[in-house]
This record gives sequence, structure tokens and C-alpha cells, in this order.
Amino acid sequence: MKGSCISIYNGCMTRNFDISLIRTFAAVADHGSMTIAANTLHMTQGAVSQQIKRLEDALGCALFEREKRGLRLTNAGERLLGNARRLLILNDDIWADMTDSAIEGSVRLGVPYDLIGTTLAPVLKSYAERHPQVEISLICASSPELMRALDDGEIDLGIVEEPLGASKGECLAIDRLVWVGAKAGNAYRKDPLPISMVADTCAFRPSVFAALADDGRRWRTVFENGNIEATTATVRTDLAVTAWLASTVPADLDILGTNDGLPELPVFSVNLHLPKSEATLPATELARHIREGLMRPRQVTAA
Repeated sequence: MKGSCISIYNGCMTRNFDISLIRTFAAVADHGSMTIAANTLHMTQGAVSQQIKRLEDALGCALFEREKRGLRLTNAGERLLGNARRLLILNDDIWADMTDSAIEGSVRLGVPYDLIGTTLAPVLKSYAERHPQVEISLICASSPELMRALDDGEIDLGIVEEPLGASKGECLAIDRLVWVGAKAGNAYRKDPLPISMVADTCAFRPSVFAALADDGRRWRTVFENGNIEATTATVRTDLAVTAWLASTVPADLDILGTNDGLPELPVFSVNLHLPKSEATLPATELARHIREGLMRPRQVTAA
């Protein structure tokens, strides 16, 4: 009887998940790439591959399958992902609750105009509730301007949009740049094409104009004053089209593409950048909240 109890106990022990394997699985699922997940987790690609294999061996099923665009979750992987996220959030919340001391001070976060709305609002709310004694300053600017501000010490961390693979920052999400126009609008049919790009420092501007030049399409700029609300209004009234990340397009606007005679636009990444010098404790903790809040699956929409 005693031997039987020991056997049952040992069998239960083998059913414990290794949280590091779950974290690696979620990162690969988020990015559809072991290479990007490895960069995010500060691991080698080989180590990520080994961890995924260990998890698949433990569960007795494949979690990913390869496609032309990268890795895709299998049915088993889809079933695991939701529970894996809940497990990671619970793990991190317990850890933070048991180990966090009161954090005081200030933190200056730089964010592009298009990401400050629904994308970051829940993250900042969560951080403010957990650390009420930290003063948060929000600086909105274009991605190139934010990178300069980080180098000059004017912000403590920045979230920037950059062409995929062109950054040394920490990749939080991947999204396709898409054309955006008014619902049932006609601005995209005009020649030259009227475009509103928010500001002449917009990170998307070089890619958009390069795509148009390669396609032999003429264009003209409309109302560039650094105000995203004005750009949105210009597009809604069908005075111009613009280019945004697919996940940030308002529901009342149309996503346009090659079927509408517009050239395909490239994939961008949303990257987290910390200062070259050691980050402050409030900035480090905010970076953790941002990772947790933004590292979610993003659909890369075909143009």
C-alpha cells in the first residue's frame, strides 16, 4: 500500500508545468517565429527550439507547424495558448505581489500618436494602480523623434514603430502597414494620390513613398501638422488616404490594398527601447507591464 502511494505521488509530480517552457511557448505563439521569440527572451534560437520540443514531448503532441510566413499553432497549440496566458499572468501577479516593494519616483514614456489610445491605456492603468506613488509623464511624438529623445535622456523608455528586422529594440508585436481610407470613399482613385501622413517625421513615410515610387504612382501630401486627430478627420471626409498599422485602424474606416490599385506595404514591428545606461526602477517596472500588456497575438494582415 505504501509503495502504491509513493507511485501515485511521483506520478502527480511529473504533471507540474515548467513555467519557463510555458513562457517560451507563448512568446513563439505571439511572434510566429522562434528567432524573434529568442530575441525577446534574450535566448538563443537553439535554446528556444529545445524548450518547445521539451514541452511538446511532455504533452505528447505538436504545438506548431511551419508555413511560408512562419510558425502556426496546431489545434493543440490553440487549446494550450489561452490557458498558458492565464497561467503566466497568475504566476507574474503572485511573484510581483510577494516580492515588489513600494516603488516611488517618476518615469517618462515616449509613445507614437497612433498607439496611445486603446493599445496602451490598459497597460498604463494597470501600472498606475499597482504603483500609485510613481508619477508618469507621457510624451507623444513620431518614432524617429522618440529615438532621439531617448538618446538625449529626455525620456526613460520608448515604444517605437520600425520596419521589421531594422531595430535593436525588443520586439513586442508585429503588424502590417496598410492603406486606410474613408468608408466607400474615392480618394484612393485620384491621381495624384492624396496622402496624409500626420507629420513629415512619421516612421511610415519613407516606406509609403518608396512603395508608391516603385509602383510608378504619383502622390501629393495633404495637411501634415503632427496631429493624428486632424489626419483621421481628413481621411474620414475622403480628402486623403493614410497608412497605419492594421491593428490601429478605426472600425469606421476601410483598409485598402492591392485590389484597390495601391501597392503592398511592408511589415513593421512595435519595439521597446530602454536607455543605454541602466534604467531606473520605475522604468524597469513599466517595461515589464508593457511587455505583459502588448505581447499578445497580432494578426499580420495581407495587403
